[in-house]
Amino acid sequence: MNRSGERRQRGQAMVEFSLAIVIFLALMMGVFDLGRAIFQYNGVAQAAREIARVTAAHPGADFTVSTGWSAETLAVIATQKKLIPNLQDPTIKCVEIDGSLYIDPDTGLPKHCEEGYWINVRIESPYTPVTPLLGLVGTWDLFSASTSVQLQ
Repeated sequence: MNRSGERRQRGQAMVEFSLAIVIFLALMMGVFDLGRAIFQYNGVAQAAREIARVTAAHPGADFTVSTGWSAETLAVIATQKKLIPNLQDPTIKCVEIDGSLYIDPDTGLPKHCEEGYWINVRIESPYTPVTPLLGLVGTWDLFSASTSVQLQ
């Protein structure tokens, strides 16, 4: 084979490689983003469970407002925010077993939880993919979790 035939084959191999590497890198970045999304989704669910567990053990003065949260609840929230990217502040409520808000019949306002009622924690974390193609979709606001723990 002559010299120009070798150059053509090298050029063809380079073109094939450049096409294949683009597809390979796009797939690898998609797998990376999927892994991050699963980590964050599981982290949000675990954060809700952990915050509910600690709040049930240490309810504080009035956990329905953030100023009434106990020091233990605040510490767990701070820890979870360090672990899970973009974790928002939780919403903590006292609910009946059917999930309805525990209301004081005299005042019509939410009442501080008593033994036998449930503490409900809802928390959210928006997810933004880093893959350029998935990043065009924007922020995914689907990562939220809610859990309830009975106050004993």
